[in-house]
Amino acid sequence: QDQFVESGGGLVESGGSLRLACQGSGLSVNRYAIGWIRQAPGKERELIACIGRDPSSIYYAESVKGRFTISRDNGKNTVYLQMNSLKPEDSAVYYCAKAYIPGYNGGYYHISDFDSWGQGTQVTVSS
Repeated sequence: QDQFVESGGGLVESGGSLRLACQGSGLSVNRYAIGWIRQAPGKERELIACIGRDPSSIYYAESVKGRFTISRDNGKNTVYLQMNSLKPEDSAVYYCAKAYIPGYNGGYYHISDFDSWGQGTQVTVSS
């Protein structure tokens, strides 16, 4: 089954760092824009970062700008989310997903643009 597999979540203290990985299984990450979306209990899903097929096309939500960095390693077929200066409000399940429009290499800004979600990885930040 073609899918993404997220990993790297865990429990970390406030101010700490984690690096999440999104590896394609049957899916090549360099063929799509890849987004990281998170959902905390009782809250709506939030698109927090996206890297386009053109790697210079990167989007960050204001809530994570300056703290999180998205990157792609085509050789490992993996997209990473480096998360620094973590806050308790960053606690959520983090998912990766793909977006694709033929001929378009830019970014995507709406959760509805994404499909083929992974199973998610839990991030918990203690205060």
